[in-house]
Amino acid sequence: MRVALTSAFLLSGLVAAAAAPSKDPSGTWLTKDGRAKIRIDHCGANICGKVVWLKTPTTETGAPRTDAKNPDPKKRSRPVIGLQLIEGLAPDEEKFSGDIYNIDEGKIYQVSLERESGSELSVSGCLLKVLCGSETWTRVPDVNQQAAIAPTPEAAAPKAAPKPVAKPAAPQVDAKK
Repeated sequence: MRVALTSAFLLSGLVAAAAAPSKDPSGTWLTKDGRAKIRIDHCGANICGKVVWLKTPTTETGAPRTDAKNPDPKKRSRPVIGLQLIEGLAPDEEKFSGDIYNIDEGKIYQVSLERESGSELSVSGCLLKVLCGSETWTRVPDVNQQAAIAPTPEAAAPKAAPKPVAKPAAPQVDAKK
């Protein structure tokens, strides 16, 4: 009886492990080119994703990067960090499918996300079902937001230690007087 119960517990553990959502794309992912980290989460039964980090978060002038190529002029001033790129990707067998917004071009692509392993996410997309491509994103530790805006070169340069202030010499007493 004890052996039968132990076997039943082991089998139920294996079944639970097999049913675990190992294909779930939730997490923070570094894009193939290393320029951005995208945080993917569940939004209801679907998947959503937003930019949480940029390698270069500011422009040459020090301003935050914006959605400058958006076809809607009213949206071009939106900061890239925090921008929702993936909205409502629906489960589709072993992957999630829907649309993704490409900030670099201001275009929307049809995309599917599929976990290749615990540390890799396959991102396959098409524009007008004709121009297609794919890349692999790498899982990175979760981040909630950009840690800090990159410092300007002046702020990043180490400051010189203050020079010691010379003490005035003690007055000399003339012993001849």
